[in-house]
Amino acid sequence: MAAPALVALAHGSRDPRSAATITALVDEVRAMRPDLRIEKAFLELAKPSFQTVVDRLVKAGYDEIVVVPLLLTEAYHAKVDVPRAVAEATARHEGLRIRTTSILGLEACFLEVLDVRMRDALRAARVRELDALVLAAAGSSDALANQTVARLARVWGQRHKLPVSAAFASAAPPAAGEAVRAFRAEGRRHIAVASLFLAPGFLPDRAAELALEAGAIAVSDPLGAHPELARIILARYAVGAVELVPV
Repeated sequence: MAAPALVALAHGSRDPRSAATITALVDEVRAMRPDLRIEKAFLELAKPSFQTVVDRLVKAGYDEIVVVPLLLTEAYHAKVDVPRAVAEATARHEGLRIRTTSILGLEACFLEVLDVRMRDALRAARVRELDALVLAAAGSSDALANQTVARLARVWGQRHKLPVSAAFASAAPPAAGEAVRAFRAEGRRHIAVASLFLAPGFLPDRAAELALEAGAIAVSDPLGAHPELARIILARYAVGAVELVPV
């Protein structure tokens, strides 16, 4: 009996860099578990769609699928879009069992990835001194999702013994530029911004633009295709696969 297929389900973007990053991340996952059938899919704005991937897997003989949402916070996409897509797929395929795992989320180990991306950005900008950090995320109308980002920012600040402000590219204040200006108003001049986004796209680009205009000395790349993220995806899959086992 084949193990359940793994579908890494991302939101999707019109920016081709985003899909390329998701592809690279899924390739990392495949390299770690070559024995599994692993597919990427998108909720919208990019191909392949989730429904297309499910159809392909059913045609290949899979009747169990574990979906790992590649989302960083429990906001609208996680609470509404993903369940709706899964419900549609199961309604179209009699006998198909789909288990949706917890989202990728904001694991403490992602701080290591943030540090790697930040070191790269500081090296490229030839920066050796910092006196403040900004953690820029997508933002949500869901206050709890934003609080999750703020908590990670506090932990990151404690890790580096620096003041850190969370900032958001949409739906909630402060914007990245506002956070940088607030630190500059305190007399801080060496402020770097970390991009708490999974992949490049309009929102991380906008956050970076606003931060640099406000005086940030460096902005890191999004998390991207890092092995740490791939390991979390497989950990989520393992839990989902066990939950599919009949009791």
